[in-house]
Amino acid sequence: MTKKIMTAALLLSLAAGRISAQSFLQIKGSDTLINLVQRLSEVYMEKNPNSAIAVTGGGSGVGIAALIADRVDIANASRPMKDKEYAAAKENGVIPYEVVIGIDGLSVIVNSANTVASLTVEQIGKIFRGQITNWKDVDGPDQAISLYGRQANSGTYVFFQEHVLGNKDYSQKMKRMNGNAQIVEGVLADRSAIGYVGIGYIFDDRGALREGLRVLKVAADDKSEPVTPLVAENVKSGLYPIARALYQYTNGKPSGPVRDFIAYELGPEGQKIVEEMSFYPVSGAYLEQNRKAGF
Repeated sequence: MTKKIMTAALLLSLAAGRISAQSFLQIKGSDTLINLVQRLSEVYMEKNPNSAIAVTGGGSGVGIAALIADRVDIANASRPMKDKEYAAAKENGVIPYEVVIGIDGLSVIVNSANTVASLTVEQIGKIFRGQITNWKDVDGPDQAISLYGRQANSGTYVFFQEHVLGNKDYSQKMKRMNGNAQIVEGVLADRSAIGYVGIGYIFDDRGALREGLRVLKVAADDKSEPVTPLVAENVKSGLYPIARALYQYTNGKPSGPVRDFIAYELGPEGQKIVEEMSFYPVSGAYLEQNRKAGF
């Protein structure tokens, strides 16, 4: 079901009174999560015809702001909420409740014409801070590096800045794209490009790596072996150094239709869809965190 068809179906159902206000869920936030949660919601609605779910993007910051304002049922976020966001929520009478619905091996991508196959976290940080500006300085071709990243309202932008750039500023020369898909297209068209995207965006409709892309292996430091996010165990075990959880937040402990949908996402069928969308299912400490949250 396309987004336009799904929206029209929701409006018609609501107008006809077939769906109660309590079963109409609004979910907003992370661009990394939007395709995954749209797919989860589509399958869930097929199995639960009296339910309706609208999923929109805008970035993790936008989704969290909507939760703080109590304007959404679920906020999607590719980063954890910040202390100041929790404080703002509390001031507004909102008590954020956190679950993890999947794991992402945040992928650093280059054009396949580039000969560089691996970098350390420190090297990637220097590249995106603008301290390394030519590929020859990391054993690549003699070409100026083109940077592709996200805008500041993106959870991926924030996560990458904190965990790879050491909380320092991005280079002013970085092209700030609206979403993961735009970064992929930019890297495909630019032989000197480097970008970072959620792993679910590097594959084509057949589940194969997009032709024209190379996913770099990443080493935690210069004494560590570089590893790929394309191997599930590397991500699940934490061996891949820029793996991250994918979050959903609700106002208070979820109940009713909100709880039912999240329980579906975290159940066997939902987690299978997480894998089908090229992310990784919840594992390790995050499983225990979800159990403590009641799932």
